[in-house]
Amino acid sequence: MSKMIIGIMSDSHDNLDAIERALAVFRDSNTDMVIHLGDIISPFALAKILEFPAKIFIVLGNNDGDIYQLRELAHKAGAYIRPHMYITTISNKKFLLMHGMGNIEQTLQIVESIANSNRFDVILYGHTHRVDTRVIGRTLIINPGEVCGYLSNRKTVVTLDTETMSYRVIDL
Repeated sequence: MSKMIIGIMSDSHDNLDAIERALAVFRDSNTDMVIHLGDIISPFALAKILEFPAKIFIVLGNNDGDIYQLRELAHKAGAYIRPHMYITTISNKKFLLMHGMGNIEQTLQIVESIANSNRFDVILYGHTHRVDTRVIGRTLIINPGEVCGYLSNRKTVVTLDTETMSYRVIDL
């Protein structure tokens, strides 16, 4: 499949109302795949995400608890769950999926250094709770911000069309 609509979310921090709103946006956008970039937190929040009828990819974050239960739930649902950083190919494009590490500045330094390598078409990351969409070299960088709205008072997700590489930041 070359064209795909990806729903990108991060840092939902157990906010079920916001998770439901994010999934409604993804439904309305005809999303083919959901990528969560970490800090789901609890198994009950992951269970809500796993109800979405699409391929689901999860990268664990620094605040995710009960990783054993999260992995069990994901496995039973046929979802992919990976450690804090993962490389994959989607629609013939090389993606780096990561949560983030250290403070905001350290995470940005890591993302920018990797982007400058020009080894990836797309870098998706979370952790900072801030929307970040830009291109460095040939690499599209997207941080969807936070679903939970706890740090920025802004709840956001991003949809990405892998054919046109166009994206939309959507407030929940």
